[in-house]
Amino acid sequence: MTGGSNNATIAIPGHDWQMMWTYQFGEFQLDIVGFLAVLGEGSILSVAQVSALSRLFYIPRLLPAPQALLRPTRPNSLPPTAASVTAVHTGNYKDHLHHVAHVLLSMDSGEDEPAFTVRCVSVTKTPKKTIPPTRVDTWFRGTPTRRETVSKSPTYENLPVVKSTAAGPLTYVTLLGALLSLSLFIISICLGDGMSLLATILLSLLSTLVGFSNKWTLQLPKRPHGSEKEDGDVVIRYPNGSYLIVKCEEEVARELFFAPEEINYRISSATIYRLISLLGTLMLMLGIVFLANAKLQLQFCWAGAYIILNAAHWAAAAVPQRLHWDLSCYDVLEHSVEEGPKNENFTEALWKAIVFTQSTAWVQLGKRAAPQTKVWDKWLVEAVKEAKSLEAREVEAPKNNNTLWPYSGLMYPVPDRRREGSWQPRHAFRNIQEAEKAAGQQAEAAKPVAVANTLEV
Repeated sequence: MTGGSNNATIAIPGHDWQMMWTYQFGEFQLDIVGFLAVLGEGSILSVAQVSALSRLFYIPRLLPAPQALLRPTRPNSLPPTAASVTAVHTGNYKDHLHHVAHVLLSMDSGEDEPAFTVRCVSVTKTPKKTIPPTRVDTWFRGTPTRRETVSKSPTYENLPVVKSTAAGPLTYVTLLGALLSLSLFIISICLGDGMSLLATILLSLLSTLVGFSNKWTLQLPKRPHGSEKEDGDVVIRYPNGSYLIVKCEEEVARELFFAPEEINYRISSATIYRLISLLGTLMLMLGIVFLANAKLQLQFCWAGAYIILNAAHWAAAAVPQRLHWDLSCYDVLEHSVEEGPKNENFTEALWKAIVFTQSTAWVQLGKRAAPQTKVWDKWLVEAVKEAKSLEAREVEAPKNNNTLWPYSGLMYPVPDRRREGSWQPRHAFRNIQEAEKAAGQQAEAAKPVAVANTLEV
């Protein structure tokens, strides 16, 4: 066996098994700092679509995990939410809830409603404003200038009604990335580090390239001129058994729930987008190579910058989605119901949904909201008959106001549990169930008698 160097490093314990520490600044090794530039993909993707609605998406800045936005193909629609969406009057049905509608109707806390909760809201279009857009709208959201808007479109019908917030969490995160990029650019020049300077330029311009390739707008469908306005009430049923009834016109229902929620990209050509993604990938790889060869002092600065940015992007992704979207084009008011929105079981939740809609036709559409049995069919007939005998009334907001949106002043009554003989959903279901069971037993008992009579004949 011949000897020789095999480049193997053997680690042995120190004297008296003492722990080894690095005390000299020059002994630190940060060759892995480039990996910090590609971490945080989840937080970037969760707000990628709404970020691309703003002009700030073009600003050169440091962006964690830019490879998350350099995909081979771009999504054609916004991410949906699992729910059954049924139109009460028109019979339209979808097995998911559009993203914009989910953001508009979600809770402020961002959490889901408890099981068997039933709420009812009215959604209307906000009257068009006659005030020209502000400078914030013009610069951050890309809306036309005051002079152009007033001269060409006084009612602003051509402006996208769904926008990102002009000054929200993502705005501050974007400006933070630009500030850190500028700081690293200046520090690299002051310390004479060419590798860090090239890394700053490439990784900062990469965010601008990503912005151009992912910029998009969302145009909601408009009602044809001259068509009559119709009721478009919608029932949203979530997997946990909770209901949200939306009272609106057919135009609003089409915009939020049933029309395709398609993304219109600024760069529509898939070939051009792939070429831009290829260029962006090369810029990312070269930027990381340059970063790995930067001075140790600059690598410390880069590590701190990406740690701060990842924390900021994570915080922005953790807040409720409605803080990122400007949906002021819609007004939402909540109607209340006696006994509150919470219910103990499925039957009571379905009953309150029928009270709000005054109909059971939607129950049988798509994925049925109730089992298809004789007992349930008879119960639905009784429930809608009882619901139509109840009329909503205007009352002041109750003391224990459980509404999530501004109160509309409209209260829907339900039969008083304390009043003897009042119709109760669970009690009515048991009565129908027992009656069907007794009828079945009588039919079974009558079979032997019928057979005996046949034999005698």
